[in-house]
Amino acid sequence: MTTIAAALAAARNVLPAADARLLLAHVLGRNTAWLEAHREEVLDPATAARFAALVQRRGAGEPVAYLVGRREFYGRDFAVTPEVLIPRPETELLVELALEKLGDKVGSGGTARLLDLGTGSGCLAITLALELPGMQVTAVDVSPAALTIARRNAARLGAEVAFFESDWFAALPPQSFELIVANPPYVAADDPHLAQGDLRFEPAAALTDHADGLTAIRRIVAEAPRWLAEGGWLFFEHGWDQGDAARELLSAAGFEAIEQRRDLAGIVRASGGRKPAAAPLVPGMNNQ
Repeated sequence: MTTIAAALAAARNVLPAADARLLLAHVLGRNTAWLEAHREEVLDPATAARFAALVQRRGAGEPVAYLVGRREFYGRDFAVTPEVLIPRPETELLVELALEKLGDKVGSGGTARLLDLGTGSGCLAITLALELPGMQVTAVDVSPAALTIARRNAARLGAEVAFFESDWFAALPPQSFELIVANPPYVAADDPHLAQGDLRFEPAAALTDHADGLTAIRRIVAEAPRWLAEGGWLFFEHGWDQGDAARELLSAAGFEAIEQRRDLAGIVRASGGRKPAAAPLVPGMNNQ
């Protein structure tokens, strides 16, 4: 007979204790607190075998998020599969920036339009639609498989988001936004992390541009102004060593009030700026 305590003890020879608890809780359909309260409960052979198989897969490197099919982001569970990037805590910086820039306007009864580029699981778009109920949220992704997952997450969490299959801005209908957010592929092709840890199992197209890591960022920064309303904001996530390049790109594209935000490790992880408002026309002068 295999008890919960014995199964977890055996798994710890392969995995960290936290991973083992998450996997067993998933198999049992319980939470980790329940496991602690039922450590002497006996697992039936089929359940023990399922848990052992997941432990083996995790030991081979598969991400826990893919094994259990979900990952928490900003306090909500999002379904994830190998077709989408696993949501990460540093991406919550974009949520905080959006709340800072539009929270007062939307919270006081106003409306605003937001675009999420490369939505993946939909974690950014859905979170912002739920945190700012007055927001009109649009999300795009070039991957039909990713959009299927994002739509399912939106339906399950009760978020209203308009989804489009699009290569960044290419297939969007004409409109303007008060805020654009993006978590583009920014890992350089020669970055050794692509061959390590969870990244080995995540979709390459969501991680790297197969170049210097700035291809998508260059395009987004260059094209964003024509999609932003006057005074609208663009913010995007980028790599640990791309802060200076991000600032230079934003400045060259004419953005003002450039901001950069650090993650919990103190690394500049998100950058953005505001599209300048058009200068007022002055009577009697050539305003062309």
